[in-house]
Amino acid sequence: MITAAAIGVFLVAYAFIATERIDRVAAALGGVAAMTVLGLVDADSAFFDHDTGVDWNVIFLLFGMMVIVGVLKQTGLFEYLALWAARASGGRPARLLGLLIVVTALASALLDNVTTVLLVAPVTLSVCARLGLPTTPYLVSLIFASNIGGTATLIGDPPNIIIASRAGLSFNDFLVHTLPVTVVIVALLVVLCRFLYRRELRAVVPLEDAVQLDPASAIRDPRRLAICLVVLTVVMVAFGLHTVLHLDPSVVAMLGAGAMVLLTRTSSEEFLEEVEWGTLVFFMALFALVGALVQVGVIGDLGELAADALGDRPLVAATTLLFGSAIVGGFVDNIPYTAATVPIVQDLVGASGDTSSGNPLWWAFALGADLGGNTTAVAAGANVVVLGIAHSAGRPITFWQFTRNGLIVTFMSLCVAWLYVWLRYFVM
Repeated sequence: MITAAAIGVFLVAYAFIATERIDRVAAALGGVAAMTVLGLVDADSAFFDHDTGVDWNVIFLLFGMMVIVGVLKQTGLFEYLALWAARASGGRPARLLGLLIVVTALASALLDNVTTVLLVAPVTLSVCARLGLPTTPYLVSLIFASNIGGTATLIGDPPNIIIASRAGLSFNDFLVHTLPVTVVIVALLVVLCRFLYRRELRAVVPLEDAVQLDPASAIRDPRRLAICLVVLTVVMVAFGLHTVLHLDPSVVAMLGAGAMVLLTRTSSEEFLEEVEWGTLVFFMALFALVGALVQVGVIGDLGELAADALGDRPLVAATTLLFGSAIVGGFVDNIPYTAATVPIVQDLVGASGDTSSGNPLWWAFALGADLGGNTTAVAAGANVVVLGIAHSAGRPITFWQFTRNGLIVTFMSLCVAWLYVWLRYFVM
């Protein structure tokens, strides 16, 4: 009876999160409240238990990176990059689209993709308005690039952070296993978006309008920017060496955030207002919700069923995880999907007998969850954020405007990802 009630509460909360009928933080907290009434969540299980509680490594890694981004935002770096891309395009809309895709993908690999689009989307709107260009091709391509670029690193996409924490994967593991295929997909994305939006990109902006843009004017504090770039470089190096330094990524992010705040003398009001508190609370509630299912044995049973069905067929298991994660994650937010599914994948990995960082099941799962974020307008946080910004600016993008091209981009990305997984882990 308790098991059925726990499953019911989880499904109702998940449905509200997926459909966004109510705020997702409220839906997740409501689910935790219901689980608490059932006696499946208490202080010990929610805050201290490794299997059923909040994963504090994920929370503090996100918090540290949010603080770093909050300080960086004060320097004008992101506006500089967008204006540089507009000027470098020389008044050619197709070239501007390609440059924005590359800049966004790179930024999303170094920061989380939601933060990246929050910073770049408003600037993109401004550049398009100044050059008289349609906004939809650039904003939608921005979303595609952020979701794909975030696949490259541990910190680029929230699903990666969840997977890395559960699987014990390092920052370098993601560079070795997901960065190569991400570079290929981003390059193909540039070509594909230029084809999908070929009609909208026919206009030519007068060269003088593009040349008159001054990227340097966006830099508000050169001294602070120099300090931030040095600290960010040290943080990235520390991420790469964290197994040598014996520092978890969460500790590295917090140390970097503290150093950046201290050296730039940024006030707490400046950087704390950029912290997405709702996102952090949502993650904590989500971990508690999934932990309740672990408590009643649902996750363990599903893991055993999956292991029995796919355990002796690794290629079938990897293919199922890749495409299945993209399909399911395409219609619900990929963050709760990943949090609910990662214990099952862990059981599959254990049943395979290969618990190394090179197990293809982890990478098929990560690629599917990340790349599936481009499928529909509600598949990832970055999508919802950008469409909201566009609507507020009077440039609305409909669900179908996004989805009809999102399906094409996702299909291309998954085909490339499957070919990569097959060649790298099963042929070579």
